Amino acid sequence: MASKKAVVELVALQCSECKRKNYTTKKNRRNTQEKLEFNKYCPFDRKHTLHKETKIK
Repeated sequence: MASKKAVVELVALQCSECKRKNYTTKKNRRNTQEKLEFNKYCPFDRKHTLHKETKIK
């Protein structure tokens, strides 16, 4: 049986300053085609920074 791609996928959020993947979240590919960007707290920098969507390895 052929498997379909899931509509909802898991993505990682990577800090734009320290380049570490601090958070994971779910993304619905039908509703949002562009990459996610959030201002989240980075525990390594100890401040709020921009986190961008990346793939989970």
